[in-house]
Amino acid sequence: GAIMTSTSKKHPLNASFSHLSITYHESLPHVTHVKLHRPRKRNAINAQMWREIGEAFLQIGTIGDGTRCVLLSGSGKGFCGGIDITDEKFFSGIISSDDDNGTDDGDESSSSVVDMARKALAFKPQISQMQAAFTAIEECPVPVVAAIHGACIGAGIDMVCCADVRICSPNTVFSIREARLGLAADVGTLQRFPVKLVGFGSRVRELCFTGEDFGCDEALKLGFVSRVSNSESELLEEANQIISKIIKNSPVAVSVTKSSLNYSRDHTVREGLDHVALTNSSSLMSDDLVKSFMMTSGAGGAAEFASLQPHSRL
Repeated sequence: GAIMTSTSKKHPLNASFSHLSITYHESLPHVTHVKLHRPRKRNAINAQMWREIGEAFLQIGTIGDGTRCVLLSGSGKGFCGGIDITDEKFFSGIISSDDDNGTDDGDESSSSVVDMARKALAFKPQISQMQAAFTAIEECPVPVVAAIHGACIGAGIDMVCCADVRICSPNTVFSIREARLGLAADVGTLQRFPVKLVGFGSRVRELCFTGEDFGCDEALKLGFVSRVSNSESELLEEANQIISKIIKNSPVAVSVTKSSLNYSRDHTVREGLDHVALTNSSSLMSDDLVKSFMMTSGAGGAAEFASLQPHSRL
């Protein structure tokens, strides 16, 4: 059955997007729930939805919305069926008409056919734009917890590789499907899944080369997900348990922790130590430190932390 939630308070960003539902969490404070919302298309990602994912995650947690953690899920029967191959926008750069030769300078000697180098130079920015949309999830200043059910195929895996925590239901079917569709995955899976998340093992390469399905048990064994819920209906409750523990902590401490984890993953230990020393030298100058000590020593109840400020923008 489909995952159901009751009507939630509208988030300031919700009206801006047609293929995403963005609400404040129905029961947890300071949590934004982002739902992929093309249930009739199995949440397959068309060009507009792809742009919306990037635009949403560039703003969540940075606009004074009070967000300290994001829950990412899919509406309907599955999390994400991958790229929507019926959207011709994705492929217009590859199969652009040769009649449009791109010569408007009246040069009669120019070939009437655009050569491959020119086509490639024109197409690469689209791939970069698609990559950047998912990278926005990774660079969102607060943790993103992905609750995955049903199908999580192709681009769906690229997307959840950018989440901080992944959990899934017992009925989840994963597939790094791109090789079976005739292309190498190019929006993050090959860079994040083996290298940064689970290791370059034989089985991981097998999954990338074959495009075959794998289930929740294997995802857990590989470390791609940290938990499997007892049933699909309990998936969001499992996610809520994780999120409720995150939002009890100082939002400054959590945001700096995410920043340090991401930076250290891509740099040497020495560089990571320098980065967190510099960041902490300022972020430790916070009332949150005293409040957290009081809370953990049992001297007070749950600490009340001020929300993060909106990011300054030109």
